Amino acid sequence: MLPRTWGRVAVGAAVVGTVLAGTVPAMAAVSVRHEVGQALDQLVGTGVPGAQAVVTERGRSWEAVSGVGDRRSGKAFPHRSHVRIGSNTKTFVATVILQLVAEGKVKLDDPIDRYLPGVVRGNGNDGTRITVRQLLQHTSGLPDYLVKLDTDGTQHFEPAELVRTALTMRSHFEPGTKWEYSNTNYILAGMLIEKVTGRSTATEITNRIIKPLGLTDTYYPAPYETGIRGPHPRGYDQADGKWVDVTDQDPSWGGAAGAMVSTGQDVNRFFTALLGGRLLPPAQLAEMKRTVPADVFPGAEYGLGLIRIPVSCGKELWGHGGSIPGFRTRGGVAADGRSVNVTVNQVTATGSADVMKVVDTAVCSN
Repeated sequence: MLPRTWGRVAVGAAVVGTVLAGTVPAMAAVSVRHEVGQALDQLVGTGVPGAQAVVTERGRSWEAVSGVGDRRSGKAFPHRSHVRIGSNTKTFVATVILQLVAEGKVKLDDPIDRYLPGVVRGNGNDGTRITVRQLLQHTSGLPDYLVKLDTDGTQHFEPAELVRTALTMRSHFEPGTKWEYSNTNYILAGMLIEKVTGRSTATEITNRIIKPLGLTDTYYPAPYETGIRGPHPRGYDQADGKWVDVTDQDPSWGGAAGAMVSTGQDVNRFFTALLGGRLLPPAQLAEMKRTVPADVFPGAEYGLGLIRIPVSCGKELWGHGGSIPGFRTRGGVAADGRSVNVTVNQVTATGSADVMKVVDTAVCSN
């Protein structure tokens, strides 16, 4: 998810592959570490400043890095790097809503207008005809507010303001007839959480997911918070051929669609717990995994805030991914229990496929 103000250009970067000392359990195969390290070097060779992979199996994690996490100092990604995880936030939000479904407080096939009356109106957008399920699955037809959002990352936005921006545009299609990614869907999902619970989306995610799972390095930024807590790489952009540090920004423009911060270890733990049935009853997890074809990745299928991601070895991989100025993350959990998260500290126009190559290597190597 990227506002239109930020541009993307790939440039060259030094290649330095490293597996962080003291983080690799004895059970991790040397060949896997070697192949992941090589894949990271190739990724950095495409032009991003640096990259990190976190692989988790049987509750133990190891990291590998390449390139730099700070162009000024030349330092690599720090251990347990805190990064902006962008649209991975959507999976946290969808999980909370499905918990509310399990509690009988929300119905997936009710119109969003039942919970947010009068909010979705105008230019063919009609909240009486768009269901909660369609929001979570990106089949609502609602336009994406990012198309018209002007921001350089310093302004603060309220969710209702973002929705109003989206509704200045016409509905893209009849709800439920096709799939199209729109961040507006999840801004509304966050507003739904707040209306039903009487508490902020951040509070509900913290109390329902972060604290129960012990995700001590994961948080939803406080209002007007611009920095990243804990050890972190710098995030970069390119503007007029010059490097721009965009690490510090007000992520309210992403909100429930992409504001959260986490580490690769915590993201892996979250997706492992989710797919392992620790956060949702079987019926709601099954709903989350009911998919439609989606072009978010080649061959991908989108459920309710959850993506089935094809990999070369044929394993079933479930996850999401996120892109926000300065950071791109990709990964998921395979059926054999191996979970992977790969992060780069620059978002380039064609870089998603390059990051996915590292994910594929980490998932499929033996």
